[in-house]
Amino acid sequence: MALHHFLVDSAARLPAQTAVVEPGRGAIGYGELDALSDRVRDRLAVLGVQPGDRVGLFMRKSIDTVAALFGALKAGAAYVPVDASAPVARGAYILHNCGVRVVLVDAGHEAALRTELAALGAAPAVVAIESAGAGEGLSRALDGAEAHTPAAVVETVDSSLDDLAYILYTSGSTGRPKGVMLSHDNAVSFVDWCSTVFEPTPQDRFSSHAPFHFDLSILDLYLCIKHGATLVLVSEDVGKDAPRLAQLIADERISIWYSAPSILSLLAQFGGLADRDHRHLRHVLFAGEVFPVKHLRALCDLWQHPRYFNLYGPTETNVCTWLEVMLPVPPERSTPYPIGQTCSHLRSRVLDESGADVRQGAEGELCIAGRGVMAGYWALPEQTGRSFHVDASAVRWYRTGDIVTMDADGCHTYRGRRDRMVKRRGYRVELGEIESGLYRHPNVKEAAVVAFADGEAGLTITAFLSSREPKRPSLIEIKRFCSEQLPLYMIPDKFSWHDSLPKTSTDKVDYQRLKEMR
Repeated sequence: MALHHFLVDSAARLPAQTAVVEPGRGAIGYGELDALSDRVRDRLAVLGVQPGDRVGLFMRKSIDTVAALFGALKAGAAYVPVDASAPVARGAYILHNCGVRVVLVDAGHEAALRTELAALGAAPAVVAIESAGAGEGLSRALDGAEAHTPAAVVETVDSSLDDLAYILYTSGSTGRPKGVMLSHDNAVSFVDWCSTVFEPTPQDRFSSHAPFHFDLSILDLYLCIKHGATLVLVSEDVGKDAPRLAQLIADERISIWYSAPSILSLLAQFGGLADRDHRHLRHVLFAGEVFPVKHLRALCDLWQHPRYFNLYGPTETNVCTWLEVMLPVPPERSTPYPIGQTCSHLRSRVLDESGADVRQGAEGELCIAGRGVMAGYWALPEQTGRSFHVDASAVRWYRTGDIVTMDADGCHTYRGRRDRMVKRRGYRVELGEIESGLYRHPNVKEAAVVAFADGEAGLTITAFLSSREPKRPSLIEIKRFCSEQLPLYMIPDKFSWHDSLPKTSTDKVDYQRLKEMR
C-alpha cells in the first residue's frame, strides 16, 4: 500500500472525522481533505505531471500544504518540500537540482522564486497560493485555474512500494544540500513499525511540530493519517515560544508529541508546564539530537504520566533504533540515555574502518540495512556509493557516520561522529556548508567553522574568519549576510576574526588549534 492510500482508506472509514487542525485558522475532515487532494491531483495532471515526476512545495506549513503533498502522491509524483523560511536561492537550487515539473508556492514568494529559478535556467509550472490556510487558499487557487483551464478527473496512481515518494534535502559537505530519495516502502515500513510500538487510535491527537522538509514530519503525518487520528499543525512562531507552545498542547489536547529534545528542554524550563492541563499526553517522542539528562529529568518530573521514547536515526533511514525511557530518571544519572535497540523492520551492524564487525562493547560505525533505508542521493551516484558498505552477500549497509557501542542485549550507545556533521535543533548540519556560505561574502578571505559542546545550549557554532580588507564586516553585516545564504539553524552563534587562520604542515586549516582558540 502506497502512502496516499492511508488518506484514501481513512476518508472511506471516517469521512467526518477531523483530519487536520490549523489552530487559529480552521480544520478539515478526512472526506474534505481527500477531495481537496484529488483536485490537486487533477490539476497536476493538466500541468503535465506524470508518475515518477517531482512536485515542489515552497509553502509554509498549513492544511493547504498537507492536501498538496497528498495530491502529488496521488498523481504518482514524489513531493519535494522546501524550507520557505530559508533563503529563496537555496530553495530554487533544490527545486532545480531535482528537476521539479511543478511548484506550489505561497504567493508572497512567487516573484523571488521565479527570478531565482530563471537564473538557473529552470522554468517549472508554478501554482501560486494566496493566503494559504485551512485549505481555503489552495481551493481558491484551484478554482482560478479551473476557470481558465478545466481539469478532468483522473485516476489516483497506484504507485508501487519501490516508487519514489518524497525527497528530503539535507545539509551537504560540498556546500550544496543533497537530496535523500525515499520510496513509499521506506516510509510505509517505518509507519507500520510505529503502529506496532505506539498503538495509535482515531481518538489520538498528534502534534505536527517538525516542518515538512524535516524527516520527523513523516511520523507526524502518516502515522496519524493511517489511523484516522487528528493532526494538529504547530506554526513556526508558536513552535519556538515555550509558553504559547505549552498552552497549545493543553488547548488542543495533544496525546502524542514528537519533536527534537531542544524544544522539550525549552518547554521544561520556560513553558510553565505545572500550571497547564496536559492530562491527555500519553506518548512523548524525541529525536534528532542528544537530550541532556538534566533537562529530560526536569521534563519527566513535570510530566510524570506519559511514556517517553528516545528515537534515533538519520534522514536516510528515518528512525532506526529506539529506547523507552523508564521513569523516574535516577537523580544520580548524568550521562545521556542510549539510543537503544534496532527497529524490527531494520538490521544493524557496528563496523570498524575496514568493514569488519567490532567486538561487543567496542566503538565502531553504526550501519543499517533493511526496508527503511533510502535508495540513494538524487543525482549523486558516487556519494551514494561511498555511503554504503556492501558485504559479501551483496547486502547494502548504510553508513550512518555515527560512532556507537553495542552491548550484549543489542542496545546501542551513541559516542559521536566520524565527520564534520553535527545535529543542531534536530537538524543535520554539515559545517562545510556553513563555510561555503561564508566564502560567498566578498570580504571573507578564510572561513573555518567549529562546533563546541555547550552544557546549557547543547551545541554552539563558531565561525573563525580572516578578511581580505583591513576593515572587517560588522557583526550585524555578517549576520545579515548569513541570513541571506543559510537557513536560520545554520547561522553561527559567534564570529571570531583573525589576521589569518592557523595551518597544518600541509597548509590546511588546523581545526585542532581552532578548538583551543575558543
